[in-house]
Amino acid sequence: MKARTMVNRILLGLAGGVLLGGGLLVLAGGLDVYRHWNLTPPSGWPLTSPHDVVLSHADRTAWTDQGWWWPTFIAGLVLVVLLALWWLLALLRQRRPGRMPVGGTPPEQGVELRDQALGDALAAEAGSLPGVEEAAARMAGRPARPEVRVRLTLTADGAPGVVLRDLSRGPVERARESTGWEQLPTQVRLRVVRRGPHRVE
Repeated sequence: MKARTMVNRILLGLAGGVLLGGGLLVLAGGLDVYRHWNLTPPSGWPLTSPHDVVLSHADRTAWTDQGWWWPTFIAGLVLVVLLALWWLLALLRQRRPGRMPVGGTPPEQGVELRDQALGDALAAEAGSLPGVEEAAARMAGRPARPEVRVRLTLTADGAPGVVLRDLSRGPVERARESTGWEQLPTQVRLRVVRRGPHRVE
């Protein structure tokens, strides 16, 4: 498992645990669970009945008359939002497997293949198939279980069934054999090139 993946899972687990625990405690106080079920609330927890509040009026207005309070508060919120957006974009960029081990099962020690290199090779070979006008390919999934996503633009006379058969038996099969993987799941999107009407005189 990659270090980034592990950090993401740990952070998501911690954030989810804190939010879930806090939400359950707030819900228990709002529903008056402690009184109905004769439970002892956590020590120092302010919400033990429906009439309690997290912060009293005095606590909420303690620093509002200070000149530094509102700029600091707003800057903190902006920082939290920016960090959340950065984290989200980083996760979205990690949909590609990056470096993938090759050489069979188990893979050869230290032998890796970049996903972009394999995707470019697949696209170049798929683009040369009969009936294909244009091809693009990229790798997805995890490094241990990569997938191929191919977009093919067929010529006006290209037969989808024939093209898919040639793609499966040709570029995809050769990629699987050359990397030593037992399987290489493939998703294909097809479209037909649009030609403008020809004017005959």
